[in-house]
Amino acid sequence: MWLVTLLLLYSLQEVHSEDVGSTRLYFVNASLQRVTYSSSVGVSLPCPAGGTPGAILRWYLATGDDIYDVPHIRHVHANGTLQLYPFSPSAYNSYIHDNDYFCTAENQAGKIRSPNIRIKAVFREPYTVRVADQRSMRGNVAVFKCLIPSAVQEYVSVVSWERDTVSIVPGNRFSLTSFGALYISDVQKEDALSTYRCITKHKYSGETRQSNGARLSVMDPNESSPTILDSFQAGEIHAGQSVELPCAAGGYPSPTVRWLKDGRPLPSDARWTRRLTGLTISDLRQEDSGSYACEVTNSFGSKEVSGQLHVIDPLRVTLSPKNLKTGISSTLFFTCTVEGSPEYTITWFRNTELILPDQHISIQGQHNDTLQITAAQKFHSGAYQCFASRKGHTAQDFSIILLEDGTPRIVSSFSERVVNPGEPFSLMCAAKGAPPPSITWTLDDEPVVRDSTYKTSQYTLSDGLTVSHVNVSSPLIRDGGVYRCVARNSAGSAEYQARINVRGPPRIRPMRDITAVAGRNTYITCRVIGYPYYSIKWLKDGMQLPDNHRQVVFENGTLRLTDVQKGADEGTYLCSVLIQPQVSINQTVHVTVKVPPLIQPFDIPSTSVGKLMYIACVVSSGDMPIRITWHKDGQLIVPGSASGVGIETKEFMSSLQISKVTLKHNGNYTCIASNAAATVSWERQLIVTVPPRFVVQPNNQDCIYGKAGVLNCSVEGYPPPKVMWKHAKGVGNPQQYHPVPLTGRIQIMSNGSLLIRHVLEDDRGYYLCQASNGVGSDISKSMILTVKIPAMITSHPNTTMARKGQTKELNCTARGEQPIIIRWERGDTVIDAERNPRYSITINKKGDEVISTLKLNPAERGDSVFFSCHAINSYGEGRGLIQLTVQEPPDPPELEVREVKDRSMNLRWIQRFDGNSIITSYDIEYKNKSDTWDHMYTTRNISPTNNQANIVELHPACVYSIRMYSYNKIGRSLPSKELTISTEEAPPDGPPMDVILQPMTSQSIRVTWRAPKKELQNGVIRGYQIGYRENGPGSNGQYSIVEMKATGDSEVYTLDNLKKFAQYGVVVQAFNRAGTGPSSTEINATTLEDVPSEPPQNVRAISVTSDEAVITWAEPPRLTLHGVLKGYRVVFWSLFPDGGGCCGGQAQWPMQKWGEMQNITTTREQVELRRLEKFTNYSVQVLAYTQAGDGVRSNVLYIQTREDLPGPPAGIKAVPSSPNSVVVSWLPPHKPNGVIRKYTIYCSSPGSGQPAPSEYEANPEMLFYRITHLSRGKQYHIWAAAVTTAGRGNMSSKVIVEPAGKVPAKILSFGGTVTTPWMKEVRLPCSSVGEPAPTIKWTKDSEDTAIPVTADNQRQVLSNGTLVIRSVKAEDSGYYTCTATNTLGFDTIIVNLVVQVPPDQPRLTVSTTSTSSITLAWIPGDNGGSSIRGFVLQYSVDNTEEWRDVFISSSERSFRLDNLRCGTWYKVKLAAKNSVGSGRISEIIEAKTHGREPVFNKDQPLLTHINSTHAGLNLQGWTSGGCPITDLMLDFRPKGTWAWQSLKANSTTQLFLSELREATWYELKMKACNSAGCGNQSSQFATTDYDGSTIPPIKSARGEGDDVKKLFSIGSPVILVTLGVALLFIIRKKRKEKRLKRLRDAKSLAEMLISKNNRSIDTPVKGPPQGPRLHIDIPRVQLLIEDKEGIKQIGMWLHSHLI
Repeated sequence: MWLVTLLLLYSLQEVHSEDVGSTRLYFVNASLQRVTYSSSVGVSLPCPAGGTPGAILRWYLATGDDIYDVPHIRHVHANGTLQLYPFSPSAYNSYIHDNDYFCTAENQAGKIRSPNIRIKAVFREPYTVRVADQRSMRGNVAVFKCLIPSAVQEYVSVVSWERDTVSIVPGNRFSLTSFGALYISDVQKEDALSTYRCITKHKYSGETRQSNGARLSVMDPNESSPTILDSFQAGEIHAGQSVELPCAAGGYPSPTVRWLKDGRPLPSDARWTRRLTGLTISDLRQEDSGSYACEVTNSFGSKEVSGQLHVIDPLRVTLSPKNLKTGISSTLFFTCTVEGSPEYTITWFRNTELILPDQHISIQGQHNDTLQITAAQKFHSGAYQCFASRKGHTAQDFSIILLEDGTPRIVSSFSERVVNPGEPFSLMCAAKGAPPPSITWTLDDEPVVRDSTYKTSQYTLSDGLTVSHVNVSSPLIRDGGVYRCVARNSAGSAEYQARINVRGPPRIRPMRDITAVAGRNTYITCRVIGYPYYSIKWLKDGMQLPDNHRQVVFENGTLRLTDVQKGADEGTYLCSVLIQPQVSINQTVHVTVKVPPLIQPFDIPSTSVGKLMYIACVVSSGDMPIRITWHKDGQLIVPGSASGVGIETKEFMSSLQISKVTLKHNGNYTCIASNAAATVSWERQLIVTVPPRFVVQPNNQDCIYGKAGVLNCSVEGYPPPKVMWKHAKGVGNPQQYHPVPLTGRIQIMSNGSLLIRHVLEDDRGYYLCQASNGVGSDISKSMILTVKIPAMITSHPNTTMARKGQTKELNCTARGEQPIIIRWERGDTVIDAERNPRYSITINKKGDEVISTLKLNPAERGDSVFFSCHAINSYGEGRGLIQLTVQEPPDPPELEVREVKDRSMNLRWIQRFDGNSIITSYDIEYKNKSDTWDHMYTTRNISPTNNQANIVELHPACVYSIRMYSYNKIGRSLPSKELTISTEEAPPDGPPMDVILQPMTSQSIRVTWRAPKKELQNGVIRGYQIGYRENGPGSNGQYSIVEMKATGDSEVYTLDNLKKFAQYGVVVQAFNRAGTGPSSTEINATTLEDVPSEPPQNVRAISVTSDEAVITWAEPPRLTLHGVLKGYRVVFWSLFPDGGGCCGGQAQWPMQKWGEMQNITTTREQVELRRLEKFTNYSVQVLAYTQAGDGVRSNVLYIQTREDLPGPPAGIKAVPSSPNSVVVSWLPPHKPNGVIRKYTIYCSSPGSGQPAPSEYEANPEMLFYRITHLSRGKQYHIWAAAVTTAGRGNMSSKVIVEPAGKVPAKILSFGGTVTTPWMKEVRLPCSSVGEPAPTIKWTKDSEDTAIPVTADNQRQVLSNGTLVIRSVKAEDSGYYTCTATNTLGFDTIIVNLVVQVPPDQPRLTVSTTSTSSITLAWIPGDNGGSSIRGFVLQYSVDNTEEWRDVFISSSERSFRLDNLRCGTWYKVKLAAKNSVGSGRISEIIEAKTHGREPVFNKDQPLLTHINSTHAGLNLQGWTSGGCPITDLMLDFRPKGTWAWQSLKANSTTQLFLSELREATWYELKMKACNSAGCGNQSSQFATTDYDGSTIPPIKSARGEGDDVKKLFSIGSPVILVTLGVALLFIIRKKRKEKRLKRLRDAKSLAEMLISKNNRSIDTPVKGPPQGPRLHIDIPRVQLLIEDKEGIKQIGMWLHSHLI
């Protein structure tokens, strides 16, 4: 059951917020809030609102005044379009042309209004735009801004920029900002050669303006802190748009830019783009608001620019609910939701009228965003608008509300039913109304009370439907009956009833008596409960009802009495219910009828003032008592003298009496009668008539054209008189009046006056004010309206042209009320013709017009301005603006030379003033300077779009005069300033002659030639380029180029660093300052042969026998032979131990010694080496040789010959050691020929009869042996032999020994030579035998005496007789004698100790030099007792200490250093190296590669071209000095100033100095540098005057400070010389100290060498000692600078020690 009820509810729901229907309103363009237009164009503005069906569109001023048409000024079309026509300045009316408007749309749905639209007219105003000159450093950014006057800045924008009349296309280095600025990045010098202009356009008039031409001064970078060039300020931008925050800065080094937002670095966001022009933010959001800062920083400082950015989110308004239809007396809520930026205000409108709070309406909320209407009435219907405004921006939304009669109606109900006792049932009643009704329930006219039996509920759905339920869970019989639901609201009520029968014995509830009102309907219900019953009957006075047409009995037992009547219907009624056949139950009810009053209708006749008035109100029927009262206009009438009204009332009648009627008695009078039954009334109007009369009569009146005027006419009367105005044109007698058409411009005011909002000239004439109200006769009064015309300019030219020098007349026609004064102004200055005779003003009158003529005689260039004529009278002022353009032939172009070549030149010009006429063409004339202009050449009709031209077919090295003309429609300009130009030299047209090649060395060829023919040189030959290339196989065919300076008619040059024995092709080209001429015919030559640069390949050595080896190899690479291969040489030498053992065979420090170097020459690639030392290490090298000599040796190849039988021991001793034993000692063989495996000692006794000697074997390490078991006194022969793997070697010599009991002292050790490196420990053995034991004594020979060797820290004699010498030095070399002595004899040995030291310093000299190499040669010094193993060459640039090492073979005696810097001094030193180590370094020598610093050729002009602002420099006048020029720097300044300007240039180009001052002397310094150094050239020059004339030299005037200057000029060199001498003295002192140190080192070296006088240099001692060898090398360079005293001292010392 409940589910059925819910489904029923859903099916009954209706849309409460429904569309109003097909009637609607809308906005076409609600965002339109500002319109600006040109006064000379006008504007048409469609109404932004609309509606369907067709809405009425109206325009209003923001003040609420409706718009009226003004002929030829303003008109509203039928379609709602507002049109403002073009107008002259004198017709300007701020009320029309600069005001806020809005438009409304109205139809049945309501009326809506647009936001206020600001409509503003813009006049054509004179203005100019300007660009200021700028300065920037090269590499920085430059910013040009277009300066627009503030008066028109809002309407004028930059549309483009021009560079030398050519539009700049953004890109590359040029950028245009959204603010119209021009940015030039990476500024270059050539940017200073152009002029820059901005082009602007007026948004509304379309006029364009071109600015002046601005220049850019480009400076060389100068260290400086940043400077801000462009910045931004605080601003407001709408969200969703893009904004550009400009920030540009200059400085050096170029500053870096960092952006901050609210003090923090910008977060990463793709919407933020950093550009050259600043920061661009796209798609702005509210969170982008904040403080932005741009920091620019370099190493010299920083700057910051900041500003506040406010992002304004556009306002968006949503009004809810939308299109609501509801009932009267409802409560309505409107919510205005605003999105966007805060700080807005909200206003409410209904049907375009501002809503103010009242008893029904309240505005609530923080921002007044809620509108509440309580007890809404019909007049509250309409269109509601919510406007949100912020700083001139407005947004709105609207809603249409329809209020209808909201009397409730039952839309769903229950039906009659029968239920059993205890069976639950539910009743539902749904009603709809406005406001939503409330529902109450009754049962048999008794209220249903919620208790345990009855459950009631009620709720209202969202669509306004009210639903109520009554639920009876366990019904009894008493719960049956007629259930009624009553829906009530403030608009009324509705009800529904139906019976619910509960089964059970029927009965009738007691019924209350009823009071009925006569004339109305009454219902009587029989309150039967229980079911079933058969019928219900009603009876009255025993008669069953109904018995007439006014009575109706319904099936449910209800009796209806229609149009109740007191006599017929009053009485007792009986309800009879038949419950069983023949059984009924009854119940009665009494009905009382009350009769309401009935007023007889009456009328009130019209009357006039002063008459009597009697009004009677009679009640013809009604129950008594009856009360009668009177009301006037809804207010109770209180009788008395104050009101002038008297009232007389009787039982059923009342009269109203007025003794003297006045106007105040006009009104509605109501008679009200009431009794217990009802209250009734009757109302009629009393009209007191008064004929019309004038309160204010019309009078003649003056009005001003274009202003508002009021024609006064005030009347009174009753009824209020109707006023009509009529108009008759003309100023004479009025002929015929016509009704004045009432439009928006002309209206009748409430008091009857006529309002003319905008007086026109046609409004003049007679006016008649006529009033009537139907009482009496009409009244009227005429008047004359005179329209006063303010002075206005009716005719003038907007623009006009004049020829310079001619007379020009400017006319202005004015009209208006006389007298009219006309004033002329030139710009902002009033023209006084009396003081300036060039002007004359004449006045002519023609009818009502005044014509003023301004004559200019003559017209001048300065007259190209705005002239204005001002017409003035007593009623106003008008202005006419005339733009006069004075045309004339153009100014001559500013001509300059951009580039001069040999046969052409590039000219560039700037057309400063075009004569106010478009340039049509240019002419260029040029001639030889020596000719007259009658023999000129002409280039004509050059396009005006060009600003440069090339003049071709000129002659090289020729001086030309050039001038130029420009043309416009007026004529030709004067000639430009004449320029004198020298064409460049052209490259020679002929080659050098008689080229001859002569090979000089294996790497050089001498080239000789003669200069080209004179007529083909095309200038002065500056030098030559020699091209050479190798023509052999594998060459790339490319020429290598060398350059030399010309010296005369015949030239010679040597090509070096060529490939050896290679064929070269050589060509020669002459060049002058312009370039290089044709080359000569290629001639071939071959360099001389040289030694091979690489050794033979695949060198191999094979040992064949113990004294023979085979060496094989392959030919070196062909390219490295450098000549014809003649054969090969095999160089080999042996390596054997250097030094040996002695004194019993004890080995000392083993060293390797080189044997004699041998070589074998062969043409084959194999050689057999014979008669080699056996079991000897050999070093083998192979080289190839040509006719030029031996080539490079191969790497050393080591080979060892095979073992063989050893030679005999080198010495043998045998001495008795006891009566039956002897000791044998020996030395190893001189030629062991292998590894000694053992020694065999032989002992035999002659005559002993033994066939073979005894043999004893000793280890190879032992060089002595004791033979025992011998016989005393018997002689023994002892000898020894060495054994290798090849077998036993030769026997030593035999010694004879005899064992004895007493043995004289004998030494077993051997004497000889001992070789050792210095600073090592050496042991000299001296083993002895003897009985008694001998004593050992060591002595050292010194000249003719023997000095005993004493023990000290260095020397020690061990117990076995060995002499130990620690840390041996060169002075320890010498002959040592060991003597063993006992009582029976003595024995001695002599040991020659040779101490090896590092080799002596070589003598180093310079052999040859070239531009990139130095060849060195040297003579080795003493080898220090050990073979030299190689040399270490060190070199460095002279002024540095960075040394480089080169390792050289021991066999080399010369070396070439390659890849050196040209023209550079180098320091070189050399040291030899042996087995001990590196020897002393040679004296440092200095050598310089060929080449010198650049020199400027005195024959060359330093300056090629000079004018007033530029100077051309001849950079090709520099000669390289043989080394390429790497840097070229220039400094220049005006004479008398301190600051120099610096430039760097390329030595191959011509350089222009730009932006020089006119007529100024300059100082110039040039410095050219190469690897050899720098050359300087200075000069002075003067720029010309603006007309090309030269200026005189600067004359120094003697002044007060001249003496000081002279003293300074004299004193400065003296001070500099003094400082130089002092510095030289210090340097010489330092050098002297170094020399003395070198002399001391030389002395120490001499001492060391003298200590070697007891040994030979390269070989062991053989024979007696040789004399000392001494070589002291004091280089020649050092000897030249040594002082004589020092040389004398060292000489004396050497002499004393060498003699």
